[in-house]
Amino acid sequence: MRPDSIRPNRWLVAPPAPAAIQTQLSHINPVLLQVLYNRGIVDPAHLQAFVEHRYLENSDPFLLADMDKAVARIRQAIENEETVVVYGDFDADGVTSTVLLTEALRGCGLDRDKVRPYIPDRVDEGYGLNVEALSKIKEEFNASLVISVDCGIRSVAEVAHARDIGLDMIVTDHHSLGRELPPALAVINPKRPSSAYPETMLAGVGIAYKLAQALRQTLPDRAQFNERDLLDLVAIGTVADLAPLLGENRQLVTDGLVVLNEARRPGVAALAEVARLKPGQLSAESIAFGLGPRINAAGRLAHAYDAARLLAINNRPQANQFAAKLNELNQQRQRLTAELTAKAEGLIQPDAPILIAADAGFVSGVVGLVASRLAEVYYRPAIIMEMGEEESRGSCRSIPEFHITDALDEVADLLVRHGGHAQAAGFTVRNENLDAFVARMTAIAASKLDGLDLYPTLTVDAEIDLDVVDWALVESLAPLEPTGYANPTPVFMSRHVEVLSHRVVGQDGSHLQFKAVGSAAGGYRELGAIAFRQGAWAAHMPQYVDLVYTVGVNEWNGRRSLQLMVQDMRATEAENIAV
Repeated sequence: MRPDSIRPNRWLVAPPAPAAIQTQLSHINPVLLQVLYNRGIVDPAHLQAFVEHRYLENSDPFLLADMDKAVARIRQAIENEETVVVYGDFDADGVTSTVLLTEALRGCGLDRDKVRPYIPDRVDEGYGLNVEALSKIKEEFNASLVISVDCGIRSVAEVAHARDIGLDMIVTDHHSLGRELPPALAVINPKRPSSAYPETMLAGVGIAYKLAQALRQTLPDRAQFNERDLLDLVAIGTVADLAPLLGENRQLVTDGLVVLNEARRPGVAALAEVARLKPGQLSAESIAFGLGPRINAAGRLAHAYDAARLLAINNRPQANQFAAKLNELNQQRQRLTAELTAKAEGLIQPDAPILIAADAGFVSGVVGLVASRLAEVYYRPAIIMEMGEEESRGSCRSIPEFHITDALDEVADLLVRHGGHAQAAGFTVRNENLDAFVARMTAIAASKLDGLDLYPTLTVDAEIDLDVVDWALVESLAPLEPTGYANPTPVFMSRHVEVLSHRVVGQDGSHLQFKAVGSAAGGYRELGAIAFRQGAWAAHMPQYVDLVYTVGVNEWNGRRSLQLMVQDMRATEAENIAV
């Protein structure tokens, strides 16, 4: 397939920062200033705080609505030596939240056997709170208090059931609010209108951390844990859950990476080793592509307890065993994702307003990844469902033009449960409602997307000449770290780049590697470039191309060199080529 036959990307170059801002902040490198302007960071005080990795807003945990109620009830549980259950989710955010709050509660004086983590089984129980699990917690664990982390905000019926059986509940969650709050003793979610907390985009683990902070402040004599020791978990969960790395999240991840690189947890050290990450050099990217996927693999294909045990364990030999298991599960996850994506492509209608596929052969732990691949390739919202005997569980991924959780809200009468964010969600539906669900979701998508010209957009921070790309530029952009969701690695565009040589690489020849030079006068410096999944260009590579790329560092045999990480390319138009 020729590259120009694939659905093309739009290149959207950000408008230049106004001249007044450039003049006011002329002491800032102009490329860095442009990137910060694109992120909405132009106030001098906030800009200076950003590059110095400081957070200016009030981070008092008691600004969160119901925090005082939650702390009072937990304090009562500690004094009465009650059994408390921390009920989490099976993804990396939920696992880190569960481990963090369990450690904090034990650090407040509750005996180890009085604090019980509970993470539901993805296949048997599904996402979030469920009635059977809560009944089991009450009867078998003899618990009197359940604290949810990273789930529960839409579990109105389940929390009502807990209340009816004499089980007190505190809900902590960061997902979108439903039409009504669950009837818990306390509901801590920064998205609540009544919350005065300035940061509304904390991950689930961030909220668990704020609860731990509040306990530490309230019980200074009893609380024996160090808040700093929990920050590595906050960094892992925040990055893995794609929380925006701006505001307080950025500060938490920055501080958490310091702790993470100290490798205090044997499980983190073991996991980094199997992921071939260098101790002391872990970054947000290391979490996103190394640690996070392996932690998630446990909940996808086995049980999330495997990942929780790894993060909590103090024994390095056992940590090595657990880490090896997660690594094997991650490799299995990669194979399954490729196989099931191919299967899903045979079931969808590519031109439909929303891509929907349901089959008993889908694996619940992988359906979200398959939906993500389809949404990326076809630029349509996608829903993949694993069909069970009576119920089907689905995972959704969407595009910026379509709020998937709002759409699920419109068909809530057909669903057993659902929840999520604007571009990612999950749900359970009874099979007798499946046809109606597909029909109504298709109609909603058709209505919302009608008339829109749907093409993926590559947002470019700045157009620069390739000759600007050097080590000085890399150093000037270093204050942007840690980069991730909402604060991505800067993306640049360069025109009229000459390709000196090229070749396909990778086992299947799907990637393109080439040498390039810029067009500016007065220099002739080669830069290496790699374009993943763009090997099809090799058969008809133009001499001159326009590139969209990020700047990376390639390390090989002890040598470091700059490398363009090419996201997209086009042949330079003939009239723009100097003769």
